[in-house]
Amino acid sequence: MTAYIIRSVNEQDITFLWEMLFESIYTPEGQEAANRDIINNPSLSKYVEGWGREGDRGYIAVNDLGDSLGSITLRYFNKDNKGYGYVNDETPELGMAIRAEHRGRGIGTELLKTLLEQAKIEGINSISLSVDPNNPAIRLYKRFGFKEVGMEGTSITMMVNL
Repeated sequence: MTAYIIRSVNEQDITFLWEMLFESIYTPEGQEAANRDIINNPSLSKYVEGWGREGDRGYIAVNDLGDSLGSITLRYFNKDNKGYGYVNDETPELGMAIRAEHRGRGIGTELLKTLLEQAKIEGINSISLSVDPNNPAIRLYKRFGFKEVGMEGTSITMMVNL
């Protein structure tokens, strides 16, 4: 297994965040993936567009060759510009994706652990997310204490109190 480190997102990572936004779109087994242009839809692009605004936080897993393997981000939305996992203006929404070839190796677990620990230190009280009910990542979120708090379209909204 390739060694990796977890580090904070920097300005040079924004292109990778766009790539991970596309990777985060769940495609059920046997179905054709969405067209890559889907990330330009305002309902999705809002997760990366203008990255670096107040409250944005994120981490990248990078291997010993310098390749980015996955990312996790937190971003605040408000009632006038809701994300899919919006709960309230005080709860940032989590976004996470791992490159397909690196899934199942504990990278998502380490990214989530790092983000939650830092969020607690920074005084963030809760975090929300949106996940397709068939996405295996739901098990990871439940392990970290995320609970179902609603539905938005076909996705489950989950939240954890820190």
